[in-house]
Amino acid sequence: MPEGDTVFHTAANLRDALVGETLTRCDVRVPRYATVDLSGNTVDEVISRGKHLFIRVGPASIHSHLKMDGSWQVAPRGKPVRNAHKVRIILETSEIQALGIDLGVLEILDRDNDDDAVCHLGPDLLGGDWDPECAVANLTKDPDRPIAAALLDQRNLAGVGNVYANELCFVFGRLPTSPVSSLIDPLRVVKQAQKMLWANRTRTNRTTTGNSRRGQELWVYGRAGEPCRRCRTPIRRAESSEEDRVTYWCPSCQR
Repeated sequence: MPEGDTVFHTAANLRDALVGETLTRCDVRVPRYATVDLSGNTVDEVISRGKHLFIRVGPASIHSHLKMDGSWQVAPRGKPVRNAHKVRIILETSEIQALGIDLGVLEILDRDNDDDAVCHLGPDLLGGDWDPECAVANLTKDPDRPIAAALLDQRNLAGVGNVYANELCFVFGRLPTSPVSSLIDPLRVVKQAQKMLWANRTRTNRTTTGNSRRGQELWVYGRAGEPCRRCRTPIRRAESSEEDRVTYWCPSCQR
């Protein structure tokens, strides 16, 4: 599931492939921007901001958000494209192609004002603006809000998605539905969140347990019915009405 670490890693791959190169093709397959053609311009920057990604080229900024299923893929130019009907944008240079697939958000912005798209975000867990004290202030301003919902609110801190929200709740022994006020040390929580994302920013397979072996990477997420790694109690799962979120928890280790 794409979260802040996934977007950071994606930006790094696109940066290596595109920055300093001139676009020979720009095919935007979103009706509103179908006439935009940035070919002939040089890619200057690729940056991530929380779960948002910007490719700055010429006078424009290509802004994307992966949402639940999106991805960017880099391959040699001319390589056959699988699931071509899901491709939302194709960028090509003399040697490579970058494909934006099933992107949740894709828009072409004025480069000088592209920050407006992310001005609502809290401090970026993987960015130069990371400020744990500010993140704590944001997180605790509504003490009655469920912890998982507060962590997922990108206005509080940018980058945590459903996997990390569930995993953090387990690590700190709280139910995802417990109020923020139940956290003994919120500063420790946001620092641990940043530590987790930072450790995974260059990994293909995310781990929160510290064990990268297949099937051992996560504490609770996606493990409904399996035994808790600490106490062996079966992990539970529940659907949430908030943005179709799913929560996982150990009924013994989390209170």
